[in-house]
Amino acid sequence: MTEVPEHLLRRAKERREALGSSGGDEGGEAAAPQGADEAASYAEAEKTGKIPAHLLERSRAARAKAGGGEAPASEGAATPAAGAVATAPPPPPTVAGPGGHTQRLLTVVKAGSIQDVKAKPVDKVHTWPHLLVVEFVAALAITAFLLIFSIFVDAPLLSLANANETPNPSKAPWYFMGLQELLTMFHPMVAGVTIPGMGIFALILAPYTDRNPSNKPEDRKFAISLFSVHLMFWAILTIIGSFFRGPGFNFVFPWIDGIFFHL
Repeated sequence: MTEVPEHLLRRAKERREALGSSGGDEGGEAAAPQGADEAASYAEAEKTGKIPAHLLERSRAARAKAGGGEAPASEGAATPAAGAVATAPPPPPTVAGPGGHTQRLLTVVKAGSIQDVKAKPVDKVHTWPHLLVVEFVAALAITAFLLIFSIFVDAPLLSLANANETPNPSKAPWYFMGLQELLTMFHPMVAGVTIPGMGIFALILAPYTDRNPSNKPEDRKFAISLFSVHLMFWAILTIIGSFFRGPGFNFVFPWIDGIFFHL
C-alpha cells in the first residue's frame, strides 16, 4: 500500500481545523457528525499510512460525474458529505492505481531527490585575469630591477678587438662557460653535442616519465630530483669555468691567483 506524503497529511489536518472552526458557526450541529467521521478517518490514515476512505469515495464520485455517469448507491451517501466539506472544484479525472489510489507522481516523489542546487567546486581558473595579471606584475618588477641595476652598474664594454693581441684567458660569456668547461674535459663532439643533447632529451621526457598531476613538492620527487641534478651540474661547470680558470685556461684558486672573469 502506498503511504500518504507528509505534506498531504499536514494540509488535510489544516483543512480539518479550518472546517471545524467554520462548521461550528455556519453548519451548526449538522456538520458535527460528518466532521467527527472525517477526523476519525484522518486519524486512522495517519496511523496506517493509507488514504482516508472518504477521500477515495469523493474521488470515485468525481470521476463518475466527470464521465457522464451516476455515482453508485454507496457513493451517493458520501456525496452530500463531500459537498458539505469541500469548497474547491473537484479535481480532474485521473487513472486510479492499485487499490484505488490516485496520487500523482510529483506528490509522491520528494523535491529534494529531483533537484540539485549545490554548486560543484572546481580547481580551475581563467587565464585572464588570474594568470596574466600575475605575469604582468612580475614583468614590471623585473623591468624595474633591471632599470635600477643599470643605473649603478656600467655595462662591461671593452676596447675594440685587436687581432694581434688575444686576451689570456679567452673566456666565453657566462651562459656558455659550462659548455667551454666541458670542452676542456671531453672531445668536442662529446662535450658539444652528446652530453648537452642527452640532458635536453631527458628534460623533454620528464613530463612523460612523471605523470603525477600534484603540485606539491613532496609528491614530485622524481621531477624535482631530475631538474635539480641538471641545474647543479650546469651551475658547477659555470662556476669552475668563471672563477677557477686562469691564464691558458689552467685551473687556479681565485683566493691565491685572483679572479680572471669579467661580467
